[in-house]
Amino acid sequence: MKSNFVTHLGRGAVTFCMLLGTAAWAEPKHAIAMYGEPALPPDFDHLPYVNPEAPNGGSVVSAEVGSFDSLNPYILKGTVPWQLTSLVTESLMGRSLDEPFTLYGLLAETIDVPDDRSWVEFQLRPEARFSNGDPVTVEDVIWSYETLGTQGHPRYQTFWAKVESIAPVGDRGIRITFNVQDRELALLAGLRPILQKKQWEGVDFASADGLDIIPITSGPYVVETYDAGRSVTLRRDEDYWGADLPFRRGTMNLDKVRYEFFGDETAAFEAFKSGETNIVRETNVARWESEYDFPLVQDGEVVLSEVPHLRPSGMTGLVMNTRDPLFSDWRVRDAMMLAFNFEFINEAMTGGEQPRITSYYSNSPLGMTSGAAQGKVADYLAKYADSLLPGAMEGYELPTSDGSERNRANVAKAIGQLEAAGWTVGEDGSLRNPGGEPFAFEILLENGSSEVASVVDMYVQSLGRLGMQVTVNSVDSAQYKQRTDGYDFDMTYFRRAVSNSPGNEQVLYWGSGTADEPGGRNLMGVKSPAVDGLIRDLLTAESTDDFTAATQALDRVLTSGRYVIPFYQWNVARIAHAAELTYPERLPLMGDWPGWQPDVWWWEPQE
Repeated sequence: MKSNFVTHLGRGAVTFCMLLGTAAWAEPKHAIAMYGEPALPPDFDHLPYVNPEAPNGGSVVSAEVGSFDSLNPYILKGTVPWQLTSLVTESLMGRSLDEPFTLYGLLAETIDVPDDRSWVEFQLRPEARFSNGDPVTVEDVIWSYETLGTQGHPRYQTFWAKVESIAPVGDRGIRITFNVQDRELALLAGLRPILQKKQWEGVDFASADGLDIIPITSGPYVVETYDAGRSVTLRRDEDYWGADLPFRRGTMNLDKVRYEFFGDETAAFEAFKSGETNIVRETNVARWESEYDFPLVQDGEVVLSEVPHLRPSGMTGLVMNTRDPLFSDWRVRDAMMLAFNFEFINEAMTGGEQPRITSYYSNSPLGMTSGAAQGKVADYLAKYADSLLPGAMEGYELPTSDGSERNRANVAKAIGQLEAAGWTVGEDGSLRNPGGEPFAFEILLENGSSEVASVVDMYVQSLGRLGMQVTVNSVDSAQYKQRTDGYDFDMTYFRRAVSNSPGNEQVLYWGSGTADEPGGRNLMGVKSPAVDGLIRDLLTAESTDDFTAATQALDRVLTSGRYVIPFYQWNVARIAHAAELTYPERLPLMGDWPGWQPDVWWWEPQE
């Protein structure tokens, strides 16, 4: 246990020892930025992208495809509505989406760090309360960090492994000391969920049924009702302790937030058209332009909003599992990329309206540039030259076709790459290796996504022209989670959102150390010295220029790794919603958040 020494010393003695070991005492502040200073002063009134006068009331009801069997998002077990973590969970600090990576006090009143950020100290607000009215204590905070780090979902374990010690300081203080150099850790420490210790006494935290035990938190919403697998309703807590905090002013205004679950996209869309739900985010441009003229739209009861953003594209597409020997050869993965006829598929699916994702950080300043690497980017890549794949240093671009269905030029290139990897087309038209084994694999999908299934159908036809034997298998959400958690797939649909402030989550997404951990985020199984090294470089960067260069270099390595076959990007959020649902005109710099999350929406009755 990292905090056992606390039990052998009095709390005052611990504080005294810490003071003696600190070269320079930091000044408590209301906020912390990854680089530079926070934009908002200590006496700020509200976040700049909210309506501070927004009234309370109304409700938002969204349709979700899939199901759920848990309401505990803090453990690996179960399938959970993902929105719970943003509306129910609360942490010591809260993130402003108007700055690349700046946190303001939430449960914590102040934050202290030394110049080298080797430790961080928080002071709890005395008024902070859980939803049952009990105060949030230092003991709750320390228990939450230790329990999540050792028994919680794997996403919490990477941070905990970098914690040397955690201990109380006075009545309301917590100090966390780190065992590695990593400037982001002080910020990440402020974003861990805080749970109530006494709720879990005598309970196996990691195995607790997520429907029998709903975690007690301090957030603005609580779970009011649920119908297992079908719906969950969140209620705004009228006694929420932080309603008057400047960080919360103008947010969390809706009285109810409900999620209805459906078996597929068609059923979900029909529910919206009939008024059963009142908000939907449309990702298909062709459908947006052709199918949103139903009566509720014509009568003005539903409004169509388009919300632009400057977030990185992230990566959406079909991921190849490199743990599978079939996809361990980059030349095979290159052939799979060449066979994906994006121009033809994009025309069929969106009328050619959606731009393609060109890299993990495309649509942002962090994205790789075209051509050969230059300057600091080249310097970073040079350190890992021996492990780079073709295209990382000299430049890599996704293959393009002439838009025709046959895609002959790229198919010919794909055959060349497959032959170089030892695969040839026999007299029977099948692709086989020297041992006579066929090139056969499964594409695993989750039930309900008709758009992805349509893309896959067109792709499978192209793969058939290469002599590949491809099976498409759609399974329910529980089986899909079980198989992807155990990396039991050859190829599957993949969606990984990234931000303009990448940090330690990159270890979870692409790090070698997490590649084989069950339930991890590194679905492709990347194990690259260059990726690992560049993640360390961006985590230890001390200037914005170095940080940007390291991220651009990482983007080059990931993209040239040819792990995911990219689809099109969504750089405009298309939101259809009830006319009463309103969001601020001023959008945050970091995303289309008001168009997707209900945090800053409010209910404006129509005359």
